[in-house]
Amino acid sequence: MRKQIAAANWKMNLTLQEGEQLLEDIISLPHQLSENQEAVFAVPAPYLMMAQQKLRGKENFSVAAQNCYSKKNGAYTGEISVDILGSIDVHYVVLGHSERREYFNESNAFLAEKINICLLNNITPIFCCGEPLAIREAGTQNEYVAKQLQESLYHLNADQLLKIVIAYEPIWAIGTGKTASSAQAQEMHAAIREQLASKYGKETADCISILYGGSVKSSNAAEIFAQPDVDGGLVGGASLVANEFVAIINALKK
Repeated sequence: MRKQIAAANWKMNLTLQEGEQLLEDIISLPHQLSENQEAVFAVPAPYLMMAQQKLRGKENFSVAAQNCYSKKNGAYTGEISVDILGSIDVHYVVLGHSERREYFNESNAFLAEKINICLLNNITPIFCCGEPLAIREAGTQNEYVAKQLQESLYHLNADQLLKIVIAYEPIWAIGTGKTASSAQAQEMHAAIREQLASKYGKETADCISILYGGSVKSSNAAEIFAQPDVDGGLVGGASLVANEFVAIINALKK
């Protein structure tokens, strides 16, 4: 069975003290994670070591960076390298989030460079893809997402692809209160898996975890996660509330 993941994306939220309290609250609440399930916390960069310390010894709990740079080291003021992440034992990084693409003009080609350096340094990318509202309304979302996959991932071989987690985020459903229906989520997740199968074969595609990232809440998580091609969620606002996020963790497929 594919790994089921509840990934919290704190974005640019919470003070250090608030982040510490949130993790303590989450840890203290009843939660169930089986062997093939994981809770991942993508926290602001200054909180990475704090989160590592808070979660140390917690089985199936991991910490992720929200971004990294495409170079291993050098004179790139303000950026975070894979060397830095590895030195503090962080082995997940979110790449290509729609906000990085929109506000910082990250291209598919630039993301391919980031993917490469992560894989060379044993860091698992959570690669985000997804369409804006205009593309969804035009009915060309499958082609749009396929291009993102092709230009950022298709230079990899099958063994490398197996080290990646994909997060599908319908941009029109992020922070808007809109949510893709469970049927819409399944439809796109299946389309992504079919795209991967056409390039790498069904056996490889069936092993890739694909998360849904679009206004996941405790009230809709179980229905969305129950879809056959949905392997968990990349969660924004709801991950900032302990009760909400624990309920989302507990909604993962058993």
